[in-house]
Amino acid sequence: MKKLLGFAVVASMCSLPAIALGAGGGAAQHGGGGHAGGGTAHGFGGGYIPSHGPMPSHGPAPSHGDNHGGPGGFADRAGHPNAPHVHTDGAWIGHDSGRDDAHYHLGHPFEHGRFPGGIGRDHIYHLEGGDRSRFWFGGSFFGVAPYDYGFVDDWLWDSDPLAIYDDPDHVGWYLAYNARLGTYAHVQYLGGK
Repeated sequence: MKKLLGFAVVASMCSLPAIALGAGGGAAQHGGGGHAGGGTAHGFGGGYIPSHGPMPSHGPAPSHGDNHGGPGGFADRAGHPNAPHVHTDGAWIGHDSGRDDAHYHLGHPFEHGRFPGGIGRDHIYHLEGGDRSRFWFGGSFFGVAPYDYGFVDDWLWDSDPLAIYDDPDHVGWYLAYNARLGTYAHVQYLGGK
């Protein structure tokens, strides 16, 4: 009887992390076809990590409004955030402003060098501190583009899982994808230790 009870305790302890991940909590994980943790019922976030960054945009961008909200915002479906986000089918919503978007123009692109860490879904980093103007993980420092400040208000600066992607349209910027929320923001590499 004691052996059976011991087995039941161990089995329940092993299943708790899987239950938490299935509910959208916990760290991001990798899976086939770009899905991690299966996403959420809303089709974004919940641990999903895109298999690649956005494709370069072509032509004029649709208007999302300078206030990042209201009519023409990023909430493309009911339950989706009014922030740039990635659907679990890999569609990058909100990355369509084109190469000439003045909000992301840098006078000195890559002024602090290029991010030396891994790029893409196979390289998940956890925030270790800071705020939107300067945050870090693994000895690398980044800052969020001022135009994107409102998109990171709900990031957990001491723990959220991020994947970094190259920005194909805005020279000197990367895209930091928050796997917990399914949203992303333009970030600039500020150097490392």
